[in-house]
Amino acid sequence: MRTTPPRPTHSSRPHATRTATALLTTLTATIATLATLTPTVSATPTTPPTTATPHCPESALTIKASIPTPQHPDLLHISATNRTTKPCVIDRIPTVTFGDLDGAAEPDPPTESAPYHLAPGSTAYATVHTVTGRPTPPVRTVDFITVAADPSHHGHRFDATAIGAPPTGIRVWTPTTTWWRPTPA
Repeated sequence: MRTTPPRPTHSSRPHATRTATALLTTLTATIATLATLTPTVSATPTTPPTTATPHCPESALTIKASIPTPQHPDLLHISATNRTTKPCVIDRIPTVTFGDLDGAAEPDPPTESAPYHLAPGSTAYATVHTVTGRPTPPVRTVDFITVAADPSHHGHRFDATAIGAPPTGIRVWTPTTTWWRPTPA
């Protein structure tokens, strides 16, 4: 008969110790991660974030378009004026469409959309070439153009005769537009 309890061949204690150590390590790492993600409260006041310049509402802009000389009927000058007392932004690429044709004048040089800042009372200018390259088949002719300072705007419609186009209309073939700029061309 035995007087001492039998000794197990392996102890479950080292396994329990390893499990507790692993849990403690995981918990410590989790707390450290949360601490880096949680913003700290500062006793000193911070400056408020600067607000972005708002988009110009279409109603705050005066849009103009004209053909500067009868000798160059395929060249348009357009402008957008901020009539408000606050700065605002338009897209750096004017949106110019031609009658009921699909598409708009492409930017030259090519670029992506980006904000163009207009100070109060300032004007942005662009030049549109309505015919570029060697048109084959013949150019299309439209009775009006639509100019918008931003693609989110409906735009202002200009009849061909109002901008000084020939009586036959505005010729169109692969049209291009410059970006808005602070001075006329």
